Amino acid sequence: MRVNKKYSCLPAEEKGIHIINIRAIEDIGYDQHESTLLNSLSKNPDADCKYGLYFRDGKRKVDYILVYHYKKSSAGKTLARRPQQNDASIRSTKQDQPLPGKGVQLEMGDSEPHMDYHEDDKRFRREEYEGNLVEAGLELERDEDTKIHGIGFVKIHAPWNVLCREAEFLKLKMPTKKMYQINQTHGLLKKINSVIQKITEPIQPKVAEHKPQTVKRLSYPFSREKQHLFDLSDKDSFFDSKTRSTIVYEILKRTTCTKAKYSMGITSLLANGVYSAAYPLHDGDYEGENVEPNDRKLLCEEWASYGVFYKYQPIDLVRKYFGEKIGLYFAWLGVYTQMLIPASIVGIIVFLYGCATVDENIPSMEMCDQRNNITMCPLCDKTCSYWKMSSACATARASHLFDNPATVFFSVFMALWAATFMEHWKRKQMRLNYRWDLTGFEEEEDHPRAEYEAKVLEKSLRKEHKHKETDKEKLTWKDRFPAYLTNFVGIIFMVGLTFAIVFGVIIYRISTAAALAISSTPSGRSSVRVTVTATAVIINLVVIIILDEVYGCIARWLTQIEVPKTDKNFEERLIFKAFLLKFVNAYTPIFYVAFFKGRFVGRPGDYVYIFHSFRMEECAPGGCLMELCIQLSIIMLGKQLIQNNLFEIGIPKMKKFIRYLKLKRRRSLDHEEHMKKKQRYEVDYNLEPFAGLTPEYMEMIIQFGFVTLFVASFPLAPLFALLNNIIEIRLDAKKFVTELRRPVAVRAKDIGIWYNILRGIGKLAVIINAFVISFTSDFIPRLVYLYMYSENGTMHGFVNHTLSSFNVSDFQAGTAPNDPLDLGYEVQICRYKDYREPPWSENKYDISKDFWAVLAARLAFVIVFQNLVMFMSEFVDWIIPDIPKDISQQIHKEKVLMVEVFMREEQGKLQMLETWKDKDKRKGENCNNHSPRLSRSRSGSLSSCHSYPLDV
Repeated sequence: MRVNKKYSCLPAEEKGIHIINIRAIEDIGYDQHESTLLNSLSKNPDADCKYGLYFRDGKRKVDYILVYHYKKSSAGKTLARRPQQNDASIRSTKQDQPLPGKGVQLEMGDSEPHMDYHEDDKRFRREEYEGNLVEAGLELERDEDTKIHGIGFVKIHAPWNVLCREAEFLKLKMPTKKMYQINQTHGLLKKINSVIQKITEPIQPKVAEHKPQTVKRLSYPFSREKQHLFDLSDKDSFFDSKTRSTIVYEILKRTTCTKAKYSMGITSLLANGVYSAAYPLHDGDYEGENVEPNDRKLLCEEWASYGVFYKYQPIDLVRKYFGEKIGLYFAWLGVYTQMLIPASIVGIIVFLYGCATVDENIPSMEMCDQRNNITMCPLCDKTCSYWKMSSACATARASHLFDNPATVFFSVFMALWAATFMEHWKRKQMRLNYRWDLTGFEEEEDHPRAEYEAKVLEKSLRKEHKHKETDKEKLTWKDRFPAYLTNFVGIIFMVGLTFAIVFGVIIYRISTAAALAISSTPSGRSSVRVTVTATAVIINLVVIIILDEVYGCIARWLTQIEVPKTDKNFEERLIFKAFLLKFVNAYTPIFYVAFFKGRFVGRPGDYVYIFHSFRMEECAPGGCLMELCIQLSIIMLGKQLIQNNLFEIGIPKMKKFIRYLKLKRRRSLDHEEHMKKKQRYEVDYNLEPFAGLTPEYMEMIIQFGFVTLFVASFPLAPLFALLNNIIEIRLDAKKFVTELRRPVAVRAKDIGIWYNILRGIGKLAVIINAFVISFTSDFIPRLVYLYMYSENGTMHGFVNHTLSSFNVSDFQAGTAPNDPLDLGYEVQICRYKDYREPPWSENKYDISKDFWAVLAARLAFVIVFQNLVMFMSEFVDWIIPDIPKDISQQIHKEKVLMVEVFMREEQGKLQMLETWKDKDKRKGENCNNHSPRLSRSRSGSLSSCHSYPLDV
């Protein structure tokens, strides 16, 4: 059996570790007294081992679980019920037992269970791999007598010496005996902090880890040579369950299972079905009457409950239980939600300002004034007739709620808010790194993924077959070129598919508007625009939700065929592809309404047509900003309500119900197994496996885009995001605590690539909001009219200024309204929204000078707004330091204290050495004075006298 030599350790007999040869007794059918399973003679072994949290001896804690499938024959069941021998007799026979299938003579006759080749191969791989784990120092125990039929469990325990060895390899920072005082604020700041603590006390979680600390233990990377620095009074709790499972997982990843000369780790074994699952255990139950207190139960009560939605999160306890990576996600989500509060308040004020000034808005009052008698040109050919501008009064008034001068201020505010949020998170991240002893932590290169190793194995086999070479191979860009080409073509196709669907929705809007215009009822004709907009947005929402799921699967498949080497590379490439596809999917309909709708319409008598029959749709008289607001609000709220909440609640519940039905059907086959209480590892096996944080981050990043990118059109977006996140935090918490298997704790000091994506969205938001204000809203045309064309310095006459005239006799043949007298009188001149020359001009219907004046003002605004806001954002970034001053002082203080500790230790060693020298000198003098015979051979006497202190 080959073992990884780099991590080889002392023989098991020298370490005092019992090596147990583990095998599936039902698979090979030998007598029970020959087995090597650890058992207990107590009356209730399940209670002694706390129902799976400990080994059968009730002393060794289960740190990790491996799960596998096996075929359980009737003969195996009969053998399993025979009386079992005690542990001593079992362990005494472990050296004499051969491998299953090689030296065991079965006397079962025809009842010998038939095993196929694949099951034998998996069983031999498991035996070899588990043997290597034992040689690496781990202790194992198998359990196949479970309530889940055909499922076996291997319990893994890491003894103290293994934990110390691996903690030194991983450079884990552990608390030392040295404690120091954390710098406290003084004077006015101290009083302010005490007042804030008293005010916020009701919303603080009732956990010990969340209380403010005045002292902190000095941390240092664990070393077996310096164990005296650490507080080892309680070795059982020195390494918590999170750290123990991380250490075991590292051993599992690097321990190999050799078949021929090619190695396989735990990732390969899981991918090939040798094991079906591998996971650490939860600390215990989270509900029930007689449940012992544990971190999981505390998290469920103080974090994963909707009743504590108003409280802060116990982030330190989350990190202690789930690890730094998950702790950072929830810390970031908490900071983001907290920062949405001021943005929501300002957004509400902006919206209320629009409501308060709607009756004072002169352009909307002119549009609603029926005395103006402005006749508008038809919205479609033939079936549509002329219409009064006053019929769009409601749309004009509603547009003012979001298209007012306060919107510009809110766009600038949100750009600065995004910059402040990023800086605030960086400072919070540094505080967490200090509290969690992650300062100076650098991520090391991860182990290769199973798929990468398999691809390299396949390549080496081909090369060896051709050239008889066995050198270590790796995948080059030539090997990945087909995958890169597939990725490029696939992403282009998906983006094109999104554009095609948006184009299809545009065709639906145009055709539906024309069809509804045929309606003979006036009410039907007046509600055409609202009906078309609402139904089209709902269609967009459904398509976005469906394509989101499809694109997520496609992005994973495209990343898998690339065969990234490590899990980190895989995650980063997956995030990039998934974000690109989902960003395009979510925002393409919004981009169309904001920047393309109504831009390429043409004019009456010379309209732009699609497929020579459908006329491009126009914006409402009040502009497209109101429609953009409707589009953004429905898509944002729909995604949050349906995709983020209902899917996250409904799909796990449905999967859990399906698993329950399957287990119920299995239990009905064996009533005896059904009556037993489940072990902890059986309960956790029925939970959903942890699939990573990418989906959680992705939905929040898309929401961050809704909040920042088009906030000029929807000031209430931060408010709805805040309400969603309050639910989202508790929903995610409940899922992690109750619905998912416990993930392996991963050390991380930041949120990785997501921070760069957030910064990119923040920069893009400035540009998009500048274009929305200048081109989508009427803010710039109003300013131009006010300062260049207004006769009395007011907005009176603005609506008439933005409308051009058209002579109805210039309609193309076959495009004039079928009923020209629909309004009750004959129309000679109709109006349309554009800056063009009138029909009585020499250059009729050409673009007027007003158009170029407004366009120049719009472009100037974009340049000024973008550069001004970018400068202000960079100024905020510069003026706020990334590392808080008190944290930098504490980090420096820790370094100084650590130097003092080592200097004191060196001084102690020197003093001890001087003491030994003095004793040695006195011993030598005593020997010379009292041993005349030894004086003849002085060197011999000195060496004999010196032997005692040297031995000590």
